[in-house]
Amino acid sequence: MTALQTPPKARIGFGSRAIDAIERIGNKLPEPFALFLYLLLFVGVVSTVVSMFGVTTQVPGSDEVTPIKGLFTGEGIAWLMTTAVGNFIDFPPLGVVITLLLAVGVAERTGLLLTLVKSTLGRAPRWALPYVIALVAMCAHIMSDAAVLVIPPIAAMVFKAAGRNPIAGLLGSYALLAAAFSCTPFVTSTDALLAGISNAAAAPVADQVLTVTPVSNLTLNMVLSVVLVLAGGLLIDKVLEPRLNRKGIGTGNAALDDQPPVSANVTAPERSALRWAGVALLIVVGGVLALALPEGAPLRNADGGFLPKSPLLSSVVFLVFLVLLVPSIVFGARIRKITGVQSVFEMMGQSIKDTVSFVVVAFVLAQFLALFTWSGLASWVAVNGAKALEEAHFTGFGAVIAFIVVVSLLNLLIMSGSSLWTLIAAVFIPMFALIGYEAGFIQAAFRVGDSATQVLTPLNPYLVVLLGFLRKYEPNAGIGSVISRMLPFTIVFWSLWVIVLTIFFFTGIGTGPGMGILTK
Repeated sequence: MTALQTPPKARIGFGSRAIDAIERIGNKLPEPFALFLYLLLFVGVVSTVVSMFGVTTQVPGSDEVTPIKGLFTGEGIAWLMTTAVGNFIDFPPLGVVITLLLAVGVAERTGLLLTLVKSTLGRAPRWALPYVIALVAMCAHIMSDAAVLVIPPIAAMVFKAAGRNPIAGLLGSYALLAAAFSCTPFVTSTDALLAGISNAAAAPVADQVLTVTPVSNLTLNMVLSVVLVLAGGLLIDKVLEPRLNRKGIGTGNAALDDQPPVSANVTAPERSALRWAGVALLIVVGGVLALALPEGAPLRNADGGFLPKSPLLSSVVFLVFLVLLVPSIVFGARIRKITGVQSVFEMMGQSIKDTVSFVVVAFVLAQFLALFTWSGLASWVAVNGAKALEEAHFTGFGAVIAFIVVVSLLNLLIMSGSSLWTLIAAVFIPMFALIGYEAGFIQAAFRVGDSATQVLTPLNPYLVVLLGFLRKYEPNAGIGSVISRMLPFTIVFWSLWVIVLTIFFFTGIGTGPGMGILTK
């Protein structure tokens, strides 16, 4: 009788072992609150030591020389004591997160989100869901930071309702939202803001380069948007989800036992309530259009337009809040989950409870980021990184690649793309103009380097929110869990973006209407 033999275990590839190692190391990092507290103290010590040596920074294009200031000095302690509350209250993600989660909480608790998912996205073929989510995430970037709070939970619900791994939808959509910074086919306030910074930085060489406009990178962005949807969907479907399933992560409902099973069917009352919610949405949209479209409308800027700034663009978060809240209240009232104002109040109160951990972390994170800027270390790192590349004396396309690498690394420390571009554009645009590159093309290269690494840094304030979403499905998840699963997206997106930019360079295709590659 032949003894039964145990089948050999499948060999784990080097890539999987490396990602597992990153996850293990990352999960040994302290919890976000402790991590940012340690970073705050570290920057405080470094800034104090550096300030003792009289180190200064001069941003190119500015006559002002700024000394590095230390936290553990009389000036630094006075600064922290007098600005701590303001640093916290003025921390941009704080208001965005709390405001939107109030509306998202009502939409979730009334059942509107789930019903909407089942009646629309839930109809997509199961195999196509990763690509549908990729398309939605790419388009949703027009909502700015609001998209990070709305799309990932919905993507998780879509995957779960279809019998797929909800964590794949959650994390995949988050990676795509971050990458969409450089490849949305829509012209947004970001395009106008970056163009303004580029033109200001190009002042010393204005006679050599073309003026940068909000559409100077549009052609490139449209190509990248197609690549994003296809590559992003493929990564979710063939890399992220299979890896989660092999490890048995997100495939059970242990963390969700208190929730009733999700039915794929939409009941007649839900369908009726959804129609009423749609009417409410149309009324909200109609009201906004009435305030924006007519000549002299209050949501236009002083010039009668919308770019680069206008009340309409400044109202994006509040508009998303209304678009979520009003239909949710109507939906909830129709199915009797909302019986009065008190019901809405209680749902919002539950949403605030869900944000407690983020609010606590935000207090320390806000102090850390404010100190990094106030001390001058942020400017010092950016300016000296730019100088190092300038001193390398590259002249060919290799200089552009090196620039993208520098931007990707600096992006891990300076989260705001506009702030980073403000710091380094004054160095790089004149430098590249002198060796024959258009300012709009260098701006495009900046966007390539800035987008792919957004999801990797623990300094991203929305990572804390994402971790909260993730722990609903994976209670033991840590920062390393997110970073290790984002790494394949970063590597692939970064590589593809560079390949596409290289094709544009060597074929001479302009990055946008009226914007070439090389100066004439």
